[in-house]
Amino acid sequence: MTALAVGDRVDSFDGVNQFGQSVTIGAGSAWLVFFYPFAFTGICSSELRALDEMRRPLRDVGVRLAAVSCDSMFALRVFSDAEHFSFDLVSDHWPHGAIAERFGVFDARRGCALRGSFLVDQDRTVRWRTVQNLGQPRDMNAHLAAARELAADR
Repeated sequence: MTALAVGDRVDSFDGVNQFGQSVTIGAGSAWLVFFYPFAFTGICSSELRALDEMRRPLRDVGVRLAAVSCDSMFALRVFSDAEHFSFDLVSDHWPHGAIAERFGVFDARRGCALRGSFLVDQDRTVRWRTVQNLGQPRDMNAHLAAARELAADR
């Protein structure tokens, strides 16, 4: 499994968020696609809380946010309600791991995504990425810095 690299192109794709609504990722704007292994786990919860705090600054620089896990839409709804998240949690439950696999971050042995983050510009080109193993949290400040750099390059 090889994760997408900076400079790789990503086709737009549809997912379903925690409310059962279709979300088209990669359509007409820049996206931060944020993969996390499982809802209701320590590192994932803390990373998503940090993302929720970054939601407005990301929006201010023209970057939409989608957090993707292999959990079901129903589990993501309960997770979102419990944590009061105000962004899309996209279910990669079925076909299981297809979105994560497309980005090269699906761990088939464990049945979940690695901690992969991909900043994709309006032209659907990966401009920044980081991929960590399950137990290693990401530098959340680096995500916002990359988004601001993308905005400055436009």
